[in-house]
Amino acid sequence: MGITLIHFIERFSLNNFPIETCNFLIFTDRVIWDSTFFAFSGKAYCIFALLFGFSFYIQDNSQKEKGKDFRGRFAWRLVLLFFIACINSTLFPGEILVLYALVGYVLIAVCRLSTRTVIVISLILLLQPFEWGQIIYALINPEYIMNAEFDAPYWEIVNTVQKKGSFLEMCQTAIWTGNIANMGWMLLHGRITQTAALFMIGMLIGRRNLFPYSEKNIQFWIKIFIVATIAFFPIYGLIAILPDFISREALLVPSILILKSLSNIAVTGILFAGIILVYYLTKFRHILHQLAPYGRMSLTNYLSQSLIGGLLFYNWGLGLYKYTGITVCFLMGIGMFLIQFFFCHWWLRSHRQGPLEWLWKKATWIKI
Repeated sequence: MGITLIHFIERFSLNNFPIETCNFLIFTDRVIWDSTFFAFSGKAYCIFALLFGFSFYIQDNSQKEKGKDFRGRFAWRLVLLFFIACINSTLFPGEILVLYALVGYVLIAVCRLSTRTVIVISLILLLQPFEWGQIIYALINPEYIMNAEFDAPYWEIVNTVQKKGSFLEMCQTAIWTGNIANMGWMLLHGRITQTAALFMIGMLIGRRNLFPYSEKNIQFWIKIFIVATIAFFPIYGLIAILPDFISREALLVPSILILKSLSNIAVTGILFAGIILVYYLTKFRHILHQLAPYGRMSLTNYLSQSLIGGLLFYNWGLGLYKYTGITVCFLMGIGMFLIQFFFCHWWLRSHRQGPLEWLWKKATWIKI
């Protein structure tokens, strides 16, 4: 849901907004943009990555209990995901599944390592080692100037086709230039190492059996909630004041990225632990449980919102990017969520999985 709302107010990576003349809409646009990005940007994606790692554990553990090794089958499953992601990237250049399909192989590499070893590896990756390397290199070489926007020329090409191109032109541009732009953006924003770390943590959540209700697990999630809350405020405050102390871009940009990454992890911890605690300890459990069908069809929902988003906003569709402000796009995103929500409930009354989830599963276990 969070990813859908972010994509809609961004017009699916087409950040070109009409000029608002209504003071009320100017106010609501700013409030919705700031609050939605604060709540979901970099956090909904983190939860998505955690659950990807967790789902790998479920499948791997299930096969291990049967005396089978799932790693080879999972490698094939990632190949299938890559092809699905390439199709989706022709509809929406900002999609995340290409990265998942490539980085997912890290789970094969670490799944037989000890829990302590995986924790150490994931913590190192969460701390953004590439950015620390940039800082050290910049300190050693005072003349070093970094290119913090090398993805911008590619996005300019993609945005031009989004605004003016046909469906075929959009597909041709997005499949190559769009993926270069998207992967460049992810590299610049530390998403590659962070994604790998979150995959591992999701796997460990499954390995340690931390989701089912128990007093021990409740205490664990309370600690996560408290630690994440305490950590968030100094990190978030430091982001605002750091430019006052560091003026050199080669040092400031990677430093801000590290802090923003840690800030997003802290908020993710608050959301993740908070939802679990609310689910188990309050009367809202039955309300939250109504969201389960939406999550069970996450692949179907993710790909269908890319198609519908492109149809609504891009030139090959209705071209609504010319007319819709942030407030209207936000309301459209809520409408998209509700349509998918009711469709998921209807579909799962007569099916065990969503249509794309079923297709991915069947192709995963195909026998040659």
